Amino acid sequence: MNEIELRAILAVGEDSHNQFKQDFTNADALAAELIAFANCAGGTLFIGVADNGKVSGLEATDVMRLNQLLSNAASQNVHPPVNPLSTNVPTSDGLVMVIDVAEGLNKPYVDTLGRIWVKSGADKRHVTAREEMQRMFQQSGLLYADEVPVQYATLDALNQRELNDYFERRYHKSIEATGLGLPKLVQNLSLARNGVPNLAALLLFGNAPSILKPAFIIKAVAFPGTVLHDNHYLDSEDIDGNLPEQYRRAIAFIKRNLRHVQGNQGFNSPGQLEVPEAVFEELLVNALVHRDYFISAPIRLLIFSDRIEIISPGHLPNHLDVEQIRFGLSNLRNPVLVSHAFYMLPYRGIGSGIPRATEAWPHIDLIDDRRGNQFKAIIRRIT
Repeated sequence: MNEIELRAILAVGEDSHNQFKQDFTNADALAAELIAFANCAGGTLFIGVADNGKVSGLEATDVMRLNQLLSNAASQNVHPPVNPLSTNVPTSDGLVMVIDVAEGLNKPYVDTLGRIWVKSGADKRHVTAREEMQRMFQQSGLLYADEVPVQYATLDALNQRELNDYFERRYHKSIEATGLGLPKLVQNLSLARNGVPNLAALLLFGNAPSILKPAFIIKAVAFPGTVLHDNHYLDSEDIDGNLPEQYRRAIAFIKRNLRHVQGNQGFNSPGQLEVPEAVFEELLVNALVHRDYFISAPIRLLIFSDRIEIISPGHLPNHLDVEQIRFGLSNLRNPVLVSHAFYMLPYRGIGSGIPRATEAWPHIDLIDDRRGNQFKAIIRRIT
């Protein structure tokens, strides 16, 4: 970077990727800036620059001191340590130290007091909300929502008949034949800890999951027009129950609110769904299995006259993007749920659901809404 390039950046002002500082004398203060960048999308710290973008400049002795401070802060005041890269840019007003901080691979990064700093516009803030902390640990693979024990839940909350049917179907023996008590068996299946069922157990085998987790349902509405704020609806249902039941009822809701067409069938045939049923099988299962269960919000199934929308809480995890999932790449957000869903839902667990849906019906828009923290699958109805 030369002086012209530097001044062009400074003229634009501070933002979430560029931070101006005249100087640092404290390792903790410098560490907080490094942490905020590493916990977000990375960025650049310009030292020797006032808040208004005017170069105040550094002396060579300042740069030597700051390099030592940077080394100490990055290795001792940031946990886990980060590896920033620095460049010294000479200007007519003195040196500017440019520090590039990459987005971290081991989030969340914390300071010596255990605080998590993130960028908030051009400034920074420390994270205090539990859900935000949980999502950061989730992104780093340190915590999964489906493994978290459900408060106030007991093993009585599980449907033991369904659990036994599942066990026999998967392992070709009864639970009794194992010689294990129910607490030990569900723990071995990664469905409980110390006798307390986790979220995966409740969602898959719960008698009434919505009693303890009322947000984890599907809200389904069919509108006569094309807008969400329509004053009228054709059909509406809050679809609760365990995930297999939610899946069955959601498919039934779609079937009764979409048109059936004759296609190549005979005159007396019941007709085919206007959009292949396989499309909804894949997209609904993906929504149920891969949604972010740290977000207390329902899946939304909205049927309009020109489209069907399936909206899942949580954007695509980590660096996964729409083009990658179109080609079958996946990232498991709920690994315990996935391991059992393979035997309970029409789910293969190899990232093939989205490619299969788009092949069956190319008129599908996939939108990864990171600002709104949701993922949308919009299926166009072709008249």
